[in-house]
Amino acid sequence: MATHDVSQVFVELGLAIFGLAVLARFASRWGFSAIPLYLLAGLAFGKGGLAPLNVSESFIHIGAEIGVLLLLFMLGLEYSGEELKESLRLGLPAGIADLALNFPPGLIAGFLLGWKPLAAVLLGGITYISSSGVIAKVLAELRGLGNPETPSVLSVLVQEDLAMAVYLPLVGVLLVGGEPLRIVLSVSVALVTVFIVLFVAVRYGRQLSRIAAHESDEIILLTTFGAVLLVAGVAQRLQVSAAIGAFLVGIAVSGPIAEQSHRLLAPLRDLFAATFFFFFGLEIDPATLPPALLFAIGLGLVTAATKVLTGYWAARRAGADRRGCLRAGMALVARGEFSIVIAGLGAGIEPRLAPLSAAYVLFLVILGPTLTRIVRL
Repeated sequence: MATHDVSQVFVELGLAIFGLAVLARFASRWGFSAIPLYLLAGLAFGKGGLAPLNVSESFIHIGAEIGVLLLLFMLGLEYSGEELKESLRLGLPAGIADLALNFPPGLIAGFLLGWKPLAAVLLGGITYISSSGVIAKVLAELRGLGNPETPSVLSVLVQEDLAMAVYLPLVGVLLVGGEPLRIVLSVSVALVTVFIVLFVAVRYGRQLSRIAAHESDEIILLTTFGAVLLVAGVAQRLQVSAAIGAFLVGIAVSGPIAEQSHRLLAPLRDLFAATFFFFFGLEIDPATLPPALLFAIGLGLVTAATKVLTGYWAARRAGADRRGCLRAGMALVARGEFSIVIAGLGAGIEPRLAPLSAAYVLFLVILGPTLTRIVRL
């Protein structure tokens, strides 16, 4: 690459990242998630935007992929094997209700739009999965992690994330297509791989963490980051989502090394996660958003209501009072990282999926934290 081209890449990337920093400052000052601002920035500088970026797009794409992996790895760090088992034991009915209430609206909406069955299944996944990242951040900012209803919220989120460990490999194989026997074989390999890795993570996570532990931050950073990339790459080869591979690595890491990894990788996660949402916006032509906006808002209102019902019922089963049940319901409304990952998977089979998903996530990632703050006043 010529020196001039390299300088142009540096200038574009520098301006883009500096702009994201300004947006993050603005969001922090006013107390809301920066995700919608990152998406809007991507729309502004993407296809059909105000000033399209061309040279840096491939680099940003790699950064966005790493952002997904780190987001899901850090999410896995929040759960130990014991917590997963306890969550499934106590909160399974709420998890089933969550799936029954929040997957069908997206599936039905896809069929109403005349989409193919697989595209409708993808939209069902988008409406089903809440944003663990946004919700955890809002709860921490509002000092709600110690509230009596919070364990029921976290239990629902854990089960959603585990459901994604099955859902994403399944739809990934179906998107590749092929002969029915080959699809069945690929699905079987993907699911067996997920369950084996999950079993190893839950059963032997502590032993593996003790072996990998070291007092040097440098060694821990290289070890964990390398493990995330390696397992994600192998998972992708086996037709399992790379993001789920990273999530399972996070579950496997426990003890002091988990705290070290969280401290060391959090800044990288924040950088690449911002790049991820920015890149998703880059891929969408803003002209495709207005036709999808009304439908996205309508679907958002329906699925906000179903999430509130889910959280309310889950918290009521756990013995929370009425106000606590409302807080739990409002907390689950936001959608984010997983919804965008699913939308990215299906962009090739249904061109309307990406703009509809972008508008849907933009609406709910603003509405969810807003409702949560209001009900806590």
